[in-house]
Amino acid sequence: MTTLYDVPADDLIDAVAAKLEDRFDEPDWATYVKTGEGRELPPEQENFWHRRAASLLRKVATDGPIGVERLATQYGDKKDGSNRYQVAPEHRTDGSRKLIRTMLQQLEDEGLVDTEGSAGRIVTGDGRSLLDDTAGEVMEDLDRPELERYA
Repeated sequence: MTTLYDVPADDLIDAVAAKLEDRFDEPDWATYVKTGEGRELPPEQENFWHRRAASLLRKVATDGPIGVERLATQYGDKKDGSNRYQVAPEHRTDGSRKLIRTMLQQLEDEGLVDTEGSAGRIVTGDGRSLLDDTAGEVMEDLDRPELERYA
């Protein structure tokens, strides 16, 4: 049986995002919000919300239990220093906790993620089966000979 670890992450995230589009909608304010302090503009992808939610689901499945703080750090970016003379070095910033928290709440409402006390979020059986079933579908569609041994 193919699991989420057996297929490339970007292909799995694309396939899961397509399935999540049927389950929930992005909020109205999501088109105007930046994804972190280090960004200047909101994302330009038309399905950004569902791609990020699929990525969060995969991260919770592989790293869980995991909290919003650690996820914000992982989705962070770098921010340039002073832009007038470039005298300050760039430094690391976190991603938007509001986006991550809202997506995790939507995934919880769908029954894919659950809260484990104060330890953070974990993936449920339904979430694991969604990821593994989608990984099997992705493996069948892949045309990469180096991945044939996992099929």
